[in-house]
Amino acid sequence: MPWNDEFECMPVEKLEQFKLEKLKETVAWVAEKVPFYRKKFEEAGIRAEDITSLEDAAKLPFTIKEDLRDEYPFGLCAVPLKDVVRVHASSGTTGKPITGPYTADDLAQWTECMVRNFYAAGARPEDIVQNAYGHGLFTGGLGFHQGATGLGCTVVPTSAGLTERQITLMKDFGATVLCCTPSYALTIAERAEELGTDIRSLPLKIGIFGAEPWSGPMRQEIEDRMGIKAMEAYGLTELGGPGVAFDCEAQDGLHINEDHYLAEIVDPQTLEPLPLGEKGELVFTALQRRAMPIIRYRTKDITSLRREPCACGRTFLKMNKVFGRTDDMLIISGVNVFPSQIESLLLEIEEVEPQYRMLIRKKGYLDQLKIQVEGKTDVYAAGEKKRFEVEGKIAAHIRGSMGISVEVELVEPKFIARSEGKALRVVDERPKQFR
Repeated sequence: MPWNDEFECMPVEKLEQFKLEKLKETVAWVAEKVPFYRKKFEEAGIRAEDITSLEDAAKLPFTIKEDLRDEYPFGLCAVPLKDVVRVHASSGTTGKPITGPYTADDLAQWTECMVRNFYAAGARPEDIVQNAYGHGLFTGGLGFHQGATGLGCTVVPTSAGLTERQITLMKDFGATVLCCTPSYALTIAERAEELGTDIRSLPLKIGIFGAEPWSGPMRQEIEDRMGIKAMEAYGLTELGGPGVAFDCEAQDGLHINEDHYLAEIVDPQTLEPLPLGEKGELVFTALQRRAMPIIRYRTKDITSLRREPCACGRTFLKMNKVFGRTDDMLIISGVNVFPSQIESLLLEIEEVEPQYRMLIRKKGYLDQLKIQVEGKTDVYAAGEKKRFEVEGKIAAHIRGSMGISVEVELVEPKFIARSEGKALRVVDERPKQFR
């Protein structure tokens, strides 16, 4: 049973009409309130009144991350700052941060989307939610806090880090839901094993994970090691944070909160719209935000969309798990390689732990890929001959599956730094002029 039957189970034809009305309102709103969009629309020769169908969204110009940085901090804000009640921002590690202002109504909408996420994951008001996302400018911590609070749960805002304390509080408070990045969930599971704590015997039953790409095999690894259902939350700072799309009990694609977000898939090269089922770059338009509604934002996430009946009863469009990102894609020996592909293959090797990193190096004119992955304690301790055997097994598995040759180094347990947030999986060691 969905949280909000009116929208989550709305007949598709009625939902499409609702989205069209909101699209018209939003385009008219930004054309009037945001000089950036007014200029972009004029350059594209498009007016708000030209939007008469959802297909007309393809006439609107795209927004990219550089636009948000260029308009830092509030150039894209559509309301006066006196109407802004909160501001979030990205880390800005690769340039100016991305800012996200919210009106009170924006926060209420965000909370609604996150409540749906929690409810679809199986959380209920009687649950105790341990929120191990970082709290602060990052949207994750407060976004998950709002969702759990909106549902009526007891919230334990541990924030990220202090892993042993996380485990202690998990036991002492009887947490039933854990919220964090998937890589940090594995860090918690690993540390619990070292401390002799059997997480599987605790009341914990659900994990809601997001903020970084993770593969199906990693989901299975988390579920097996923690004895929980590992559910996904998808979102972006640019669109308001987590809550854009979410898992239901079927764990078969993420339902997009369609009454709040218009989703498209475009060809990453031509930028032409692609039909349902085709893999391409995910593009979103915010339909109900007022402080900073973004038009046709290119997420750089590669996935596909599908419209089909779901066992949960929701009619919302589904997006498949993110396959990779256009900016994360590597080209090795002429083959496009996404880190998520490597992760899936590594997790099929029983002798290794789910801790790895990919090193990109230059050899002559070619890019080369070296993979460091931790061996299980008994495997690594078995000596050099065993390590060499496992390295060969991994290299052959990747070559057979992807057709590329990679160097593999089996490293000792704990060699790779553990993550309290997003894991660093790719290290570019090429000289700057070759990146």
